[in-house]
Amino acid sequence: MANYLRSRLSVRQSHVPFSSPLKACTRTQTRKASSCRVMAAASEDLKQWPQQDKRRFLHAVYRVGNLDATIDYYKKHFGMKQLRYRDVPEEKYCNAFMGYGPEDKNFCLELTQNYGTDHYDLGTGFGHFALALPDVYKACESIKIAGGKVSRDAGPVKGGKTVIAFVEDPTGYKWELITREEPIPEPIAQVMLRVTDLDRSIKWYTEALGCKLLRTRDNPDNGYKLAFLGYGPEEETCVFELTYNYGKDKYDNFKGEGYAQVALSSEDVYKTAEAVKQLSGDLGGKVVREPGPLPGLKTKITSVEDPDGWKVVFVDNKDFLAEL
Repeated sequence: MANYLRSRLSVRQSHVPFSSPLKACTRTQTRKASSCRVMAAASEDLKQWPQQDKRRFLHAVYRVGNLDATIDYYKKHFGMKQLRYRDVPEEKYCNAFMGYGPEDKNFCLELTQNYGTDHYDLGTGFGHFALALPDVYKACESIKIAGGKVSRDAGPVKGGKTVIAFVEDPTGYKWELITREEPIPEPIAQVMLRVTDLDRSIKWYTEALGCKLLRTRDNPDNGYKLAFLGYGPEEETCVFELTYNYGKDKYDNFKGEGYAQVALSSEDVYKTAEAVKQLSGDLGGKVVREPGPLPGLKTKITSVEDPDGWKVVFVDNKDFLAEL
């Protein structure tokens, strides 16, 4: 009997599963490898997202000292239309949207006036807006007759044939007027910002924002270099003009009080924010407002800053269209 019990116990023990340390280690490594592959795929997906996302320029936001005077100036001299107007007394500001066509297709300007403020320090970093017009000479003459300021008379650009001019609006923002033949799909042509490292900025705008580098222009005689970036041809849409002045890696009062940001559309602001976080790397750009709906509104946004601190706001495209 004792021999029988010992035999049965031996049989039962022989059927107890045995897991060797080697097999356990192999399973752990397999799980880790699978996890790494998932993470790598997610990382690659975020890397490709800025180029896959359907983005366009929506509007530029900036503060003006006299909203009514600015609206009148843009209508009279630039031929713009007032697209929207809103007064927000509880937050003590009002703003107007100006442009050349419906906001669902065109770039526009969001002008903001804060109650009781009639002057803004525009700083040294913001450059100018650019406007494409069929007759720059005529526009300059109209502005002069009305008592407006023309800081550079109409004439061919140095070393070229394109006729340009520079004028200032009632707040002091500089506008470059550029001659282009009609039809002009988007007259608001450029937002010019100064940067302190052009190569770094180009890398951030192309990788983190998904912009295309359209062209660069080096002007050593005048000590500056330009890069034009956007989501379509310059002749058809607004673009960023980034300007680097030779040897200038720091500016006093760089951002000023006037210019605020450019708004861009996105199909997924949550994914856009994650992509900016991943792709900014050591370049210096960052997310400054996590994605989510605006207080009191359903519109989802996220805010990011480029390596020099210029703000870009991404707006959910469907939510934006629902606002109009």
